[in-house]
Amino acid sequence: MLSYYKTIDGKMTALDQVEPGCWIRCVDPTDEEIRSLIRDFHIEPDFFRSALDEEESSHIDIEDESTLIVVDIPILEKNGKNLAYSTMPLGIIITEKNILTVCLRENPIMTEFAEGMVKNVQTNLKTRFTLTIMLRIATRFLQYLKQIDKLSDKVERSLRKSMHNEELIQLLDIEKSLVYFSSSLKADEITMEKIMRGRAIKLYDEDQELLEDVLIEIKQAIEMSNIYLNILSGTMDAFASVISNNLNVVMKVLASITLLMSIPTIISSFYGMNVDWLPFPNFWFPTFLAAACMLVAYWILKKKEMFH
Repeated sequence: MLSYYKTIDGKMTALDQVEPGCWIRCVDPTDEEIRSLIRDFHIEPDFFRSALDEEESSHIDIEDESTLIVVDIPILEKNGKNLAYSTMPLGIIITEKNILTVCLRENPIMTEFAEGMVKNVQTNLKTRFTLTIMLRIATRFLQYLKQIDKLSDKVERSLRKSMHNEELIQLLDIEKSLVYFSSSLKADEITMEKIMRGRAIKLYDEDQELLEDVLIEIKQAIEMSNIYLNILSGTMDAFASVISNNLNVVMKVLASITLLMSIPTIISSFYGMNVDWLPFPNFWFPTFLAAACMLVAYWILKKKEMFH
């Protein structure tokens, strides 16, 4: 799907056709749409293959008068009752007169630009518009990282009350999301540092401060993801130890109960044999003896804290 937008009188306005200085938004474009864009804007076909490859990492390609910047963006998906965080590539193609964004599917970051929710956006200022997109991506990473931290705390509180597989699996999903975020942010940081050298896209003096803001946000997001990942890894190890300890306690109690239950079985088996030498072969004596032995064994086991 192709859609066209341009900043007119300070507002993001949808267009019916391409104009110089407009933003072309490509969401899961068809082969015919890709061919028309390649033909009209003289874009390398590999640019679209890279931007639409779900496994593509962040990088920069320069061919003739076009530049491709691939960055990883965070996405939030619902997986049943749980929330799943991951990343996907976003391609930003800068041509002589226009800027194109290419993505596999709809994402809230570019939707906010299309709906005019991002202020002070000028589509004709291609470098500034590109940096504004990257700043919005870094901000969304930070927002999702805070949500992950709150979700992790909520799951940990649930685990303290009862150990269920559902909560443990959810913690594993959170850990996997943090790994995705950390690796994507590091790749984005390398891409931003290449842009900062001024070789990939032309940088103007007024864009330098915005570029520094983007790098600061990305570095902060990297640090946050590493901290949360370390905390979560420690938490997972602690809960694994708690689960193992709980299992040991259960096995200890069951072994103690088995020992107590075996006492009357042993005594009754002796008195059930056809022998004459056992003392007091009456019903009350083996019953009393079994109860006494069980009380003594219980007292010894309790002293050794076998029921805790």
